Amino acid sequence: MANELDNRRIAILAADGVEQVELEQPRKAVEDAGAQTELLSIKTGEIQAMNSDINPADRFSVDRQVSETSVDEFDALLLPGGTCNPDRLRMDQTAVSFVREFVKAGKPVGVICHGPWSLVEADVVRGRRITSWPSVRTDLRNAGAEVLDEEVVIDGNITSSRSPDDLQAFCSAIVEQFAQGRRTAGVA
Repeated sequence: MANELDNRRIAILAADGVEQVELEQPRKAVEDAGAQTELLSIKTGEIQAMNSDINPADRFSVDRQVSETSVDEFDALLLPGGTCNPDRLRMDQTAVSFVREFVKAGKPVGVICHGPWSLVEADVVRGRRITSWPSVRTDLRNAGAEVLDEEVVIDGNITSSRSPDDLQAFCSAIVEQFAQGRRTAGVA
């Protein structure tokens, strides 16, 4: 079905160092399902994407700074990975607050690879089931999450995935979860 996400606005929160494939493929999946996406960041201009964290890839134009937005403007949130991207985001209190408010509002959040670092910083993983890139799992456990090693884990309004290898399953899951919308069960 090509219109599951018609009239849905998806925020994509990313910074320099975002893993290109984890930005592009989920964005394409939700847009192909009819959603409008907006790339938010902690700065204006462009962000530098990477391939495998070390090879510069394309640059992406930022639509707006996260500080200029409100959670109320969006139906769902996508947090792509790449090591440097979430590390930069978790150092910005506006980005952290945006993530926290999104989760607490019960709106769907899709997060992949290193992206859960933003959730850890927002203190919204305690008591949640989640997956991530292996090096992030200790941080998730220390923040109170139950960590699973599965290609996609859905817990309430958070859909998580491990790595670019899981993108096909992740993209299908986020389209389905974003179409279902706001949740109350499992909300931190």
